Amino acid sequence: MTKAAPPSGTHGHDDSELAEFGYRPELKRTLGNFHTFAAGISYISILTGTFQLFYFGYGSGGPAYWWSWPMVFVGQFAVALCFAELAARHPVAGSVYNWSKRLGNPHLGWLAGWMMLIASIVSIAAVALAYQLTLPQISSAFQFVGDGTGTYDVATNAVVLAAVLILFTTLVNAFGVKLMARINTAGVFIELVASVVLIVMLAVHITRGPQVVLETNGTGASHGAGYLGAFLVASLASAYVMYGFDTAASLGEESLNPSRNAPRAILRAIIASFVLGGLVLLLALMSVSSLKGDKLSTDGLQYVVLDVLGPTAGKGMLWCVLIAVTVCALAVHTAAIRLAFAMARDNNLPASSVLARVSPRFRTPVVPAVVIGVLALGILVVNIRQPQIFTVVTSIGIIMIYLAYLGVTAPMLVARLRGRWTPAGEGRFSLGRWGLAVNVVAVVWGAGMTLNLIWPRPAVYNASAPYHWYLRWGAVLFVAVIAGGGFAYYWFVQRHRTGVLAEHRLEVPPETSEPTPASD
Repeated sequence: MTKAAPPSGTHGHDDSELAEFGYRPELKRTLGNFHTFAAGISYISILTGTFQLFYFGYGSGGPAYWWSWPMVFVGQFAVALCFAELAARHPVAGSVYNWSKRLGNPHLGWLAGWMMLIASIVSIAAVALAYQLTLPQISSAFQFVGDGTGTYDVATNAVVLAAVLILFTTLVNAFGVKLMARINTAGVFIELVASVVLIVMLAVHITRGPQVVLETNGTGASHGAGYLGAFLVASLASAYVMYGFDTAASLGEESLNPSRNAPRAILRAIIASFVLGGLVLLLALMSVSSLKGDKLSTDGLQYVVLDVLGPTAGKGMLWCVLIAVTVCALAVHTAAIRLAFAMARDNNLPASSVLARVSPRFRTPVVPAVVIGVLALGILVVNIRQPQIFTVVTSIGIIMIYLAYLGVTAPMLVARLRGRWTPAGEGRFSLGRWGLAVNVVAVVWGAGMTLNLIWPRPAVYNASAPYHWYLRWGAVLFVAVIAGGGFAYYWFVQRHRTGVLAEHRLEVPPETSEPTPASD
């Protein structure tokens, strides 16, 4: 069998990895090192995740929940190291899907891609709902539906605000990666500066020492396992934040020198998020005027910022949080588009030829941008009358992302044990002799946190009335339906069609041979 030759041209070396998958280069390479870093860190989004979920972590585990931040970092950093090694070897669109397919088999790759795609669409809707946590605190004028006291006022208004954001991310992504990168880079720059400023301003106003992170507020009393039970619930607040760093690799076909830049971007994104996010959380606990009362477990960091910095500076910081939420939603939407494009290019989605079509004008897949935006808007509708169900669906989205990550790290571990894994050469990123140990940590961590996320606890899945068994067991049921139903569809229908579409396939030049001399 003849191996496909790498494409020639300016980006021939960058495109050589695509040849291994049988793809021809179609997306425009315009993204530099900071652009790929910005994509990864904006998906994690320090200010979005911490501001969106501090109330849950604090309410579930008290100030001591802070320790879940370094715990989650250690586990996810092991995953990020594995991904960085893969990004150096295979910097292709739809990273998780293609990596799982390459390390395991097409069936496993499809399942990992399917889980990641559904989770990403849910995540777009979930991130967009964060507008409701911030905008009405800046001004009551942003509470368009009622005055916020009605039964469904907040939930319905959240959908209105989120819909505006999703329409924005859809339009930006439809107009090409260059516009997306400019907005994303500017937003990330503002977020990083705002994070540093917030850290300094909170540090100036500290009223207690770092020993505050040893206080539990008695949250373990209602758990059979004591504070361990409370801590495991609270740790979900950190687990919900520190993922999405693979986006830097998923933009590999639109990046310059991705095999070198993508691994750096992945690691820098998660390290920067850990350091800055950890300091924001710690200093918030050290500077808030009081650790008593309900505001910390209802309004979260938004309350802390307004309490510590006052209304003027506090609202200025909340505008920065709003920018962070915007670029986070944009990054999640961008990653979902690349994943859908990658799967459709392999004829692994319905209407694949349409979904995989690259706009000749914008050099980006436009149809997936619109379809994913419409699906995310559809998911939002659930939140209007059933916010508890939406919370369950959002939690399930995170579980499916952790499962998709396991669909990469587990077959990678098997490949290492069987001696089939070969890291990239030429001085590119490699874990070397630490690869096996790091990979084992990544798999054990992923399996353990997935179990923690999916465990049917009322505190997570049915915290308030009305109480229903299907809410408590919603994660187990939903994941089973999505994974089982999705794979059944693939096995009986889609796998018989899978294969790189002709219009996306790299044509292998025929072998040329020397003419046989004519005999006398």
